[in-house]
Amino acid sequence: MTIDTRTLLPIAERAVSIASEIIRIKAPGVITAKGDRDMATEVDYAVEHAVREFLARETPEIGFLGEEEGGSRLGDGLMWALDPVDGTANFLHGIPLCGVSLGLVDKDAPTLGVIDLPFLDLRYAAAEEAGAAVNGSAIRVGDARDLRSAIVAIGDYAVGENAEERNRPRFALTEELAARVQRIRMFGSAAVDLAWVAHGRIDAAIMLSNNPWDTAAGVIIAREAGATVIDLDGSPHSMTAQATIAASPKLVADLVELIAEARKAGVFDRVFDRKIAE
Repeated sequence: MTIDTRTLLPIAERAVSIASEIIRIKAPGVITAKGDRDMATEVDYAVEHAVREFLARETPEIGFLGEEEGGSRLGDGLMWALDPVDGTANFLHGIPLCGVSLGLVDKDAPTLGVIDLPFLDLRYAAAEEAGAAVNGSAIRVGDARDLRSAIVAIGDYAVGENAEERNRPRFALTEELAARVQRIRMFGSAAVDLAWVAHGRIDAAIMLSNNPWDTAAGVIIAREAGATVIDLDGSPHSMTAQATIAASPKLVADLVELIAEARKAGVFDRVFDRKIAE
């Protein structure tokens, strides 16, 4: 059966409304440790259960992958990818840079996405070939033409197993960025990073990671707003990419060059070659 995925955007928005209401009214509750300095709250699980149940009723033919309890695998056809609370550490500390991220993935590419930041009253949505919007108004990427005038967000530093080794490329990247861009920002949420590239609030976002629940919604929103989204080597981004880099098109060539400079220390290849081998 062929589905015009754009027709599923209203369902995605309803699912995200359910999620956002839970995030707004429910306290974090019991905290479950997932690893060193990595955790989930009762709200993470409550949101994932509620959205999973809603989408199972509304779209039983579509798979589901949630950050906390897993589910479908990439390549198994259409699949919802949910981060129930993106920015859990921010949420725990009362920092409003957190929200729900729901994307629809077809094979290894997102086709629609909704990100809601409930404490900022911002909802971002996009569908393939339909543009991107915030609170119903169309958005476009910023027009920064060079890195010296660009604000660039970077993903969180690694925690947990092998964090020291995994952070070496992040530190190398931070050093290169600090020498060349106007400002670096670390918001602690992939959804915020990608949505704000789309909104023109920042000019680029670089994450040396690519979990579908983190990036699916944000990637399609950024693309539909005019951003270029690539992998670490400059090739087009997919859900199987090593990294997630979104930027205003005029900055992409300079960012690829900057990343190549950061890679010269060799720490990128050691970390990412090992990841591929695993």
